[in-house]
Amino acid sequence: MSTDHKVVTSAPAVPEEQVRVALVAITKHGAAQALELAGRWPEHLPPAHICTSAKFGEVFAGLPNPVHVYTGALKEEIPRLFAEHDQLVFFVSLGAVVRLIAPHLRSKDEDPGVIVVDDAGEYVIPVLSGHVGGANAWSERVGALIGATPVLTTASDVGKTIPVDILGRHLGWRVEAPKINITRVSADVVNGEAIAFVQEAGSHHWWTRPNPLPANVELLERFDQVDPARHRSVLWVTHAELDAPFWQQWHERLVVYRPPVGQQEDDRG
Repeated sequence: MSTDHKVVTSAPAVPEEQVRVALVAITKHGAAQALELAGRWPEHLPPAHICTSAKFGEVFAGLPNPVHVYTGALKEEIPRLFAEHDQLVFFVSLGAVVRLIAPHLRSKDEDPGVIVVDDAGEYVIPVLSGHVGGANAWSERVGALIGATPVLTTASDVGKTIPVDILGRHLGWRVEAPKINITRVSADVVNGEAIAFVQEAGSHHWWTRPNPLPANVELLERFDQVDPARHRSVLWVTHAELDAPFWQQWHERLVVYRPPVGQQEDDRG
């Protein structure tokens, strides 16, 4: 199949034990919150790095976490933070964070997750790369650790339905489709259109949400069970080779998932 018709849009997730997290604090309350979060950090995860202004460096004295104390402006630290970390947790106002990161944004596939914790420690807000970059999931984790409420706005997360562009990433699945297909099929999923989910390969432990699978998604075992007149879009887990005419036939209606070869296919659990 020509690369004009195929784009690998999502690599497997970075293993949890390899995720690089930085806590950024520039106020008295922010430093106290970062210290609290660092103290509650799960032992199985790499310790979070601390980035703070010189004024509050002593707050973190004795902490086993790596601490970077800067003396200039926070905006000068952003390039390094973006380059060296996968998740950035800012104990800084939302507006300030937006202005700080704006000049450094590239794409949702490259930017780190950016999270803001409000000054009262009541809310955790994923600002950037919430979905593909994992900031939504990390916001929920941070919220649970400090007793704050995560504020999610991504449609598939709010609606508790299938995240088309990252489905199965925790299982090592790769997503294969023209980018426009990802957009169109995602819209169909969150809008409640009839969706065929055809699984011919890979682990059956792809649904990780606590709620039942949405009623608009029908599980099928073979692609020939799809009804083009009834199913608005198709999600297909397969090792089958697809050519350009096939993609054209399913114009903007198909997303394919490629699980690792040999992954258990009979573990419905």
